[in-house]
Amino acid sequence: MNTLPAGDLLALFLHFLTLSLLSIGGAMSTAPEMQRYFVVERGWIGEADFTTAIALAQAAPGPNVLFVPVLGFQAAGLPGAAAALVGILLPSTLLSLGVSRWGSSRRDTPLVRAFTAGLAPVTVGLVFATGWLLALPFLGDPAHRNGALVLIALTAVVTLRTKLAPIWMILVGALLGAAGIA
Repeated sequence: MNTLPAGDLLALFLHFLTLSLLSIGGAMSTAPEMQRYFVVERGWIGEADFTTAIALAQAAPGPNVLFVPVLGFQAAGLPGAAAALVGILLPSTLLSLGVSRWGSSRRDTPLVRAFTAGLAPVTVGLVFATGWLLALPFLGDPAHRNGALVLIALTAVVTLRTKLAPIWMILVGALLGAAGIA
């Protein structure tokens, strides 16, 4: 675990403050930018640590935002976890409260209906980009490529054709990975 100077902690906080306003569809939709910032630009954590943080948070019960403080902790201990978590939650929470109050009184107006409908494809695209980023290490490794492609295809089919909760697909993927199949 690293210890970051106060200036870097402030930069971490401000980066997550910005990401909070871009995280339409949840914090997971900004994972590609977090990976770029933590791994590529700053070098605070490695690619494997980044992927592990997301995997742990997704396997744990609760909101998908759980990986944010894990990333902050990996970079800078408890101060980093606090900076990342407060940064990602504060603006989106305040904005959500304000917009929901405004929107609830105007939900039947064409503007609010169009805005809501327009966010759906944006959310799908951001979640797809996150899935792609998480799959790349496995697709790039010849030993895991075929298993990863099969799991991705099966997950897509099951998601589109059933109402099975995603946790079951995560469990199957984890079991196949632990068995060395995928």
